[in-house]
Amino acid sequence: MLITGSGPVVILTSYDSLEHQELLERLANKGIPKFMAYEIPLALAEERYGGYFNTVVNEFTESDDLRVLDYNGHRAFNLFRFDELTAALMHEGLPENYHH
Repeated sequence: MLITGSGPVVILTSYDSLEHQELLERLANKGIPKFMAYEIPLALAEERYGGYFNTVVNEFTESDDLRVLDYNGHRAFNLFRFDELTAALMHEGLPENYHH
């Protein structure tokens, strides 16, 4: 679950780390250069999202490395308790127009 400037979003990724440079670049290109992230155990996400989870997972192709599971921030934020998530990982990308 990414907590972004526009609210929570749940993603599925094949990257082995939320700090993988290619993933960070993909997120930045989608307008998410800065976020707090909490990993959700796959089994828990599958339990909460049910058949929809399997649909999204089955749509993954070899060229996919990132899929959005939930754009609805209100639902995503309330679907999981904090004690079910990992400790927060914070990524602070600099805006393109940032100047010292």
